[in-house]
Amino acid sequence: MNHSSAPAMAAALPSSPDTVRPRRRRMNAARIGVYAFLFGAALFFLLPLYVMITTSFKTMDEIRMGSVLALPLQATLDPWRSAWDQVSGGFWNSVAITVPSTLLPILIGAVNGYALSFWRPRFANLLFGVLMAGAFIPVQVMIYPLVWMMAKAGLFGSLPAIVLVHCIFGMPVMTLLFRNYYASVPHELFQAARVDGGGFWRIFLQVMLPMSLPIIVVAAIMQVTGVWNDYILGLVFAGRDNLPMTVQLNNVINTTTGTRLYNVNMAATILTAALPLAIYFISGRWFVRGIAAGAVKG
Repeated sequence: MNHSSAPAMAAALPSSPDTVRPRRRRMNAARIGVYAFLFGAALFFLLPLYVMITTSFKTMDEIRMGSVLALPLQATLDPWRSAWDQVSGGFWNSVAITVPSTLLPILIGAVNGYALSFWRPRFANLLFGVLMAGAFIPVQVMIYPLVWMMAKAGLFGSLPAIVLVHCIFGMPVMTLLFRNYYASVPHELFQAARVDGGGFWRIFLQVMLPMSLPIIVVAAIMQVTGVWNDYILGLVFAGRDNLPMTVQLNNVINTTTGTRLYNVNMAATILTAALPLAIYFISGRWFVRGIAAGAVKG
């Protein structure tokens, strides 16, 4: 070996970990602007939530003092007890509506997406186009025809009526999600299952459905939050005995009898929004994984 090349080779070798220093990111104007925008956006969305939470623990005498942003001097749980007494019935109604209105559209959408991706029946593209057109029709346009059909069928104002309506409006989006997800699955896997003698339902239940956990989580998050936050469909189709939590919250807040109890109203609002917020905080990473796994592919 040529000894003259030793210094050059030593210089080309990477330095030891002790001598490597991490590069420090410079806080230029663009980066400062991005952080300022993100901080402002977070403050914009968190400030109303902060006011709601602090107000819900205050007494009415403290609220009348006008210190909206101040922490409660004497925190009390009485507004929360009163709010729960008024909206607890709506909470269980919302649970009874949301559970079947989530499971049925996901199951139907998964079967539709599977059939449209692998089996491709006659007029499959036409059927898919009709489903997608239904996804973009405003809900308000369809209310009167649905009311007329539900009344003719004797279902109007009942729990099956509101569940059926949510299934109708949720099926196009669920079909789109599962069709695009299954379109990213290698077709050779389906062909191998067919060679092994698998039929329509066997391949779906034993091969495709176990692979669908990421998109099922995405579909469940979208459907649960959409059904739980719904107001107009629950108001029109649920009937007096099945009014969801959002409708009962509106009745609590907009009451005109007696003194307006802001602390009770804020507590009732937080109780109504608690489930969607919890789902987003707990399942946020699963939602991102499901989207990355093929929810918008195809």
